[in-house]
Amino acid sequence: MTHVVRFTFNPFQENTYLLYDDTKECVIVDPGCYDAAEKQELVNFIAKNELKPVRLLNTHCHIDHVFGNKFVADTYGLQLEIHAGEVPVLDAVERVAMMYGIAYPEKSPAPGRFIEAGEEITFGNTTLKTLFTPGHSPASISFYCAAEKFVIAGDVLFERSIGRTDLPGGSMPVLLQSIREQFFPLGDEVKVYPGHGRATTVGEERKENPFLNGAI
Repeated sequence: MTHVVRFTFNPFQENTYLLYDDTKECVIVDPGCYDAAEKQELVNFIAKNELKPVRLLNTHCHIDHVFGNKFVADTYGLQLEIHAGEVPVLDAVERVAMMYGIAYPEKSPAPGRFIEAGEEITFGNTTLKTLFTPGHSPASISFYCAAEKFVIAGDVLFERSIGRTDLPGGSMPVLLQSIREQFFPLGDEVKVYPGHGRATTVGEERKENPFLNGAI
């Protein structure tokens, strides 16, 4: 069984996900841990459960999802893995921090490898399929676990909402297309773990999300 643990970090209330299975290997997705207390919370959970972090993944590289990249990479000796199309977004984070007036004390490391659309991400006994889901950012990716029927969605789809599309590289038509073509075929029962807020399901959002059912 693959466990999904959510931590809500930083001033943007971003969801960081830690996935692990019975082998105790784990991956850390979108580490947003910002201050010392948040970093310690993540480290404490990993230590308490005797987990072994083996991969560091970003769904996309907006500022709130990368605050903890350097900390995780340095602490556990991991390389950052992202889609190549997110490099300009990652490179812009320092400028974005200045715009928001937020300190960015630990610059993210450069990616160590690039993840391709359709690629299988493996750890322990778990396999995640990489879905290409742009629209919120130019090359956002999501991670789908077919065996456990869940998807780590980044800022693509939220409970009754969708990711904002007014940032550089964003596009409302592209985002809606990503959701309909990449998420809807997964099945209504698939659980969606978003980058902000509570988990939902594909079926709930197909029926109730005003951006997807014609209410907006």
